[in-house]
Amino acid sequence: MADIRVSIDRGGTFCDVVAHIDGREPIIFKLLSEDPANYRDAPTEAIRRVLEIVEGRSIPAGEKLDGGRISSCRIGTTIATNALLEHKGDRFAFVTTKGFRDICVIGDQSRPKLFDLNVRKPKALHDAAIEIDERVTIEDYDLNPWPLDKTAALSDPQVLATPSGELIRVLKRIDRDQVSDQLKTLRDQGYSSIAICLMHAHLFPDHENIVAELAREVGFHYVTTSSETSPVVKLLNRSNSTCSEAYLYPIVRSYVENFESGFQILPQRVEFMCSDGGLKQAQKFRGNEALLSGPAGGVVGIARSCYDEEDGTPIIGFDMGGTSTDVSRYDGKYDHLTETTIAGRTISTPMLNISTVAAGGGSILFARSGLLVVGPESAGAHPGPACYRKGGPLTVTDANLFLGRLVVSSFPSIFGPNANESLDQDIVVRKFHEITDDINRQTGQSLTPEEVALGFLNVANEAMSRPIRNTTEARGYAPERHNLVSFGGAGGQHACSIADKLGIRRILIHKWSSLLSAYGIAQAQLQTESYEPYAGNFTVDILDPIRERLAILREKVAEELVSQGAKRDTLTYDESLVLRYFGTDTSITVSKPADENYGSAFKAIHLREFAFTLNRNIVVDSIKVRGTGSAGSLSRETSPLQELASLESSMTIPNASSFATQKVYVENGWADAAVYPLDHIAKGSRLDGPALVIDKTQTIFVAPGFRGYVLQNHIVLEKIEEEKAGGLLAGVSADVISPIQLSVFAHRFMSIAEQMGNTLQRTSISTSIKERLDFSCAIFSPDGKLVANAPHIPIHLGSMQFAIQYQHRLWKGKLKPGDVLLTNHPQCGGTHLPDLTVVSPMFVGDKIAFYVASRGHHTDIGGKGITSMMPESKELWEEGINIKSLKIVSGGDFLEDDVRAAFDKAGSFPGCSATRRIGDNISDLKAQISSNQRGTILLGKLCDEFTLPVVHMYMHGIQANAEVAVREFFKRIAKEHPAPLTATDYFDDGTPIKLKISIDGETGTATYDFSDTGAQQWGNYNCPISITHSAIIYTIRCLVDIDIPLNEGCLTPVNILVPAGSILNPSPAVAVCGSTLASQRVVDTIFRAFGRCAASQGCASSFGWGMGGKDPLTGEVKPGWNYGESLGGGVGAGPTWHGESAVNVHSTNTRNTDPEVIEKRTAVLVTEYSIRRGSGGKGKFNGGDGTVREIQARMPLKFSILSDRRVYRPYGMNGGGAAEAGRNYVFKYNEVGGLERINLGGRR
Repeated sequence: MADIRVSIDRGGTFCDVVAHIDGREPIIFKLLSEDPANYRDAPTEAIRRVLEIVEGRSIPAGEKLDGGRISSCRIGTTIATNALLEHKGDRFAFVTTKGFRDICVIGDQSRPKLFDLNVRKPKALHDAAIEIDERVTIEDYDLNPWPLDKTAALSDPQVLATPSGELIRVLKRIDRDQVSDQLKTLRDQGYSSIAICLMHAHLFPDHENIVAELAREVGFHYVTTSSETSPVVKLLNRSNSTCSEAYLYPIVRSYVENFESGFQILPQRVEFMCSDGGLKQAQKFRGNEALLSGPAGGVVGIARSCYDEEDGTPIIGFDMGGTSTDVSRYDGKYDHLTETTIAGRTISTPMLNISTVAAGGGSILFARSGLLVVGPESAGAHPGPACYRKGGPLTVTDANLFLGRLVVSSFPSIFGPNANESLDQDIVVRKFHEITDDINRQTGQSLTPEEVALGFLNVANEAMSRPIRNTTEARGYAPERHNLVSFGGAGGQHACSIADKLGIRRILIHKWSSLLSAYGIAQAQLQTESYEPYAGNFTVDILDPIRERLAILREKVAEELVSQGAKRDTLTYDESLVLRYFGTDTSITVSKPADENYGSAFKAIHLREFAFTLNRNIVVDSIKVRGTGSAGSLSRETSPLQELASLESSMTIPNASSFATQKVYVENGWADAAVYPLDHIAKGSRLDGPALVIDKTQTIFVAPGFRGYVLQNHIVLEKIEEEKAGGLLAGVSADVISPIQLSVFAHRFMSIAEQMGNTLQRTSISTSIKERLDFSCAIFSPDGKLVANAPHIPIHLGSMQFAIQYQHRLWKGKLKPGDVLLTNHPQCGGTHLPDLTVVSPMFVGDKIAFYVASRGHHTDIGGKGITSMMPESKELWEEGINIKSLKIVSGGDFLEDDVRAAFDKAGSFPGCSATRRIGDNISDLKAQISSNQRGTILLGKLCDEFTLPVVHMYMHGIQANAEVAVREFFKRIAKEHPAPLTATDYFDDGTPIKLKISIDGETGTATYDFSDTGAQQWGNYNCPISITHSAIIYTIRCLVDIDIPLNEGCLTPVNILVPAGSILNPSPAVAVCGSTLASQRVVDTIFRAFGRCAASQGCASSFGWGMGGKDPLTGEVKPGWNYGESLGGGVGAGPTWHGESAVNVHSTNTRNTDPEVIEKRTAVLVTEYSIRRGSGGKGKFNGGDGTVREIQARMPLKFSILSDRRVYRPYGMNGGGAAEAGRNYVFKYNEVGGLERINLGGRR
């Protein structure tokens, strides 16, 4: 009789096991995920141990198992994630359209670590790449002012209608013989697996299908196509997804086969947990489905064990492990994403929305420049925390042990070199005394080791609260209106503090919380999803064809589920449309409403998440059906909330009997905490904190002010209303700065700036801000000095405070709550005119307590150019709207007429147009206002929590802390280089940048002297003074090379000398739109002076195209559009590293726009996007290579390019060679039909 059901979560360190057997108590235990000396596979070993217990007999390790009694075996595994992270997947070749072989190597051209000079992007997964000479494109484009006549277009035999409704033009059909020869060559090279991703294959898969057919004919074993793996727009994400599948699928298949080979008789059902929270039959389990296998089990676990459908309170999952913490949210429906970034690669496949932060029990503790720093480095399993007796560093786990929040006797003696010793408390005590001495030396204070350890826990808890705030507040949900579900090995030690920080009053902890992912896997059901692209605007008129497509997808899903063993009468479906506003990138999946009015439902969701709606068409991007079928999962447990309500309604609740007491350190000192073994506590009893609840797999710390209720399957912790739970206010003085609270405030200020950025990205509609991420958000003091700047665009780092200080002086005493200002003028703190800065005062009472600001790049602001980056401008008025100060919101009312008038004014000058897309400009300005509003709300909460004097004191403390770190840096440099540091570089017109840096080694101050720099240009590479400040603060942060706060304090020790009228401090009327590109040369010059790295790209090639606007001859305004982008290049090499290729460098870090998106929106073909191999300078360490971007117009268009380093080549250092200069060409047909190449120079 098959009476055993086993669920296994094979994690990175431990393999968790939950086995249910008819007629007896469940079996739960943990074993090491890797123990090659004792077993070859952890899940197989787990089943062997279960069978030994159930059958009461010894089963030798390695013996093939009889799984006949196992009705269900379910497994979650990290094998795919580990293979991706460690780059240990299977060897394969990548096949793509001609011109795009480097698409995965280039990526989105952003660098992952903003301040790391040794730039390292994720390595491409494929080992070889070939290009197929084929091409299709979309016949129409989104920005077309004149609608396409589809009937007429279809008369062309090269134009085809796709099932989605989109029209495709076939430009080049596949040559089967040629492709077959290419594939045979790959096979001869030993490749047996290929990934195929061709341009627009999500709409037109025919060419991919031909290549796949030919690949199988020539003998490829594994053939993966993007149209099957990920049929969604964006060539890069689809390529990443297809490559990931090809890379992982053979590994996953091999693992499944290896697992099954351990049985002489297989269990009746073997299923694996998928990233979307569903199960998949072992034989159908694929690579990408395994990426979030274990964490997905945790989400199902919290949903099935802790969510009460009748109560309806949403829950936040808090899964704290050894190296990281996962955060999720559940409100009765699983939150799925269509795109997830894993190991630096964005993969388009359905996955549960799980946020991860690099903070866990193994996070290492540091004392840096008077701050307490936790992680992101981790001690891992080896050597592990200091208490593991393997020479490890101090970690969060050690802090909990030191403060009495772990019970040593509850841990087995498995530590030390021979794995036979108990936890080492002595080494932890010694190390905490050492780090306390270090902190006291740095700060001049007299903290105790206990205060320091508690401070580190406070900082760690703040770091783990940030992703929870982003999961809730950033999406319009209040965290305090949730229940917190704590699980994972370390979650119970931190749950009360996390809840306190977020205002959450109830914590739910399952009795198997340290194995909740395995429990969730036991509760999961079979799931599958099918979707297809769709092209059209939503109206009720399209419901009939939508219903027809949904019916087809529903049957496809049903057949798949039934084939895996689900019964038809158990199937349920979630039918949905993926919708977005026309011209935007934010897609929302809308499940079928009762009235089928998807449009109204979309608007309601959009309003909740983004706080606004648009008067635009709603576009249907795709249609989806997700099916769920019963796979014999366990019945849902009794709701802990119902059980608690029943308990609280009783007359008396008995107090739990403690086993012992132990000293624990809390906010007010050492206290006696009762110790309760979980299996000894009577169900239905209660206990008050401080207390420790322990079992074999977890420790729960009940903080003072919390009361615990022990239920049948849960422990519920509730904040006691009348008691104060050692909150954050304890010990926070307005007179003396604590390094502990200083570290916490650094996190809080940065978290607010990050949430502002999240809000701006989510609520904006332009490609420039939403997709390319060309924006920054920051917090400023009441006098306009920088407090915290989220690390967005480096050139904004130091420059924004000039804008805030100007507005502060101009409007002093005149602003009221609800007022918002707009500025972009270079003499008022602007960089270049496209960067529009929105400034909001934040009031406490009737006084300004802070300013918040958001700066975003607007692609069209009017002027003479086709984009806002006009290559030939000479004076400022030619470049579009320029505003010294304009109130755009007064007392909460948006002054749209004033805004429109300001944009219209830009078109009143000779030869100038007003913006072609005023609707986008206004929408993005409203998004910036929303971002600022988020910042003011969160700052208000911070002031309510701590009082304004305390917040201001720590604001100044953080600025002072940054100043100390920079002074120490300059003192070190002065010892290494007592003489002044000098460097010279030249713009392509010969204008020099000359720099001398004189450092005072006693005071740690530095003078940056640009006195011999050349005069301002009759052109647009002139740099406002704020640009130089940004370049200096950015380079200092890179050179310091530790995570210091980015604020005004960084520049306090710096004296900057720039002569008026020079190219770095020009007069108010000169053109400046190239200043952000020119800033790259300022950065290069500073690094050259310090001798730290060779020259990088030295540019940010601003490339754009479009049509329409005001005709300069007739004055007629023609409908039109524009598009712009910045192109990355090579990174300079360093003394011990090669430069990275094809990436945005230094001053900018914007993403590129995907080739398919460009062709969908504008009337061009992207014919090549590749690495310019060999263009980097040669040396012991080579410079990075640049890129080739080739665009072909499909109709008469105006193009522009603004660039430098076309004359002076990027230099090498210490004998290294120079890189190649950049080149700009236009290809034009001559009178005989041939193409001629014409050199455009740097600016045209």
